[in-house]
Amino acid sequence: MPDLKDLLQDMRARDASDLHLRVGMSPIYRINGVLIRSDSPVMRTEEMEVLLGRVLTGAQREMFERNKEFDTALDYSDVGRYRVNVYRQRNDIAMVFRAIKSEVLDFAGLNLPPVLSELALRRRGLILVTGTAGSGKSTTLAAMIEHINHSENVNIVTIEDPIEFIYENNKSIIAQREVGNDTHSFPDALKHILRQDPNVILIGEIRDVETMTVALNAADSGHLVLSTLHTIDAAQTVSRVISFFPLDQQQYVRLLFSGTLQAIISMRLLPRADSKGRIPAVEVLVGTGTVRDCLLEPEKSQLIPQLIEDGVTEYGMQSFDQSLLQLYQRGMITLDVARKFSTSPTDFELKVAGVVGASDRSMRFFDQQGDTKEEPPQESGPQEPSEGT
Repeated sequence: MPDLKDLLQDMRARDASDLHLRVGMSPIYRINGVLIRSDSPVMRTEEMEVLLGRVLTGAQREMFERNKEFDTALDYSDVGRYRVNVYRQRNDIAMVFRAIKSEVLDFAGLNLPPVLSELALRRRGLILVTGTAGSGKSTTLAAMIEHINHSENVNIVTIEDPIEFIYENNKSIIAQREVGNDTHSFPDALKHILRQDPNVILIGEIRDVETMTVALNAADSGHLVLSTLHTIDAAQTVSRVISFFPLDQQQYVRLLFSGTLQAIISMRLLPRADSKGRIPAVEVLVGTGTVRDCLLEPEKSQLIPQLIEDGVTEYGMQSFDQSLLQLYQRGMITLDVARKFSTSPTDFELKVAGVVGASDRSMRFFDQQGDTKEEPPQESGPQEPSEGT
């Protein structure tokens, strides 16, 4: 019978991000994005049943049997904290454990763009962190919350499923609410959240039109709202937000979205060339006046990628290709990796070769980065929300 703590300790020792347990196969680890099979014996049905009893409480077990899947978190003082998903496949129990770092790193430690430190301190509006599963969205949000926590005297309320990173009050006070334990659902929690006097609201994930509606309205009423979406870039994120709503509401949603958007931060994790592990390539769209105009008019949405590339020096924006080129020039990723993840491999190779057209003039900013780099000017944001908002 495998011991759960032994499996998790082995996971930590391997520096794996995920552990997969299924009946009929040996434990499998995801290390630097690659699935690695262990040489342990295959898991049996009765062993998975026993492990399930060690992962879920009695009430959680009832919910799992009813819904056939369940999300929770485990916290062991000696082996760390984990996000756990339990599900069924071919009528057998299966589990995935995601390791959660005990320490929330800062933006520099995570190799995130410096502009995120300014965006996190905006007084109101909506910030969306996007990417595929396992792209670093939760870690980036945690860095933003911790930056606020150490910089501002505000009330932060989070709604998570499950709670991943644990925060300690610093300058801010933080209430962390977990779906299933502290509230029945995201919609239930969001119905009452504005009565909890928040300045900053973290929604673990926007999954439906109800959650998106509350997020937009909260951002519009003077709160800073941070959340995630499973979209690959800024342009797709804009389309996804609008498509949550029926056609007869979409123009109003465009008006609300354009008036509240502070930033879209899109993530992709790439294998490093200079050391073990992975490093993020990050696209950043900042909600400038010109960007808001494009959000209002559907036919102008196609201009967003160009606005991102042109907004490097003035606003701290960057496209994925600009981020990739910067990482490649610093020796952090290989040319093959950069080419594979680029928007257009052919155009990217031209940039690497130094063929810079008029639309790529902002790339010179990255070539000149160093200790003398000036910070992008901050937009003048709205004032502090009034009491009772």
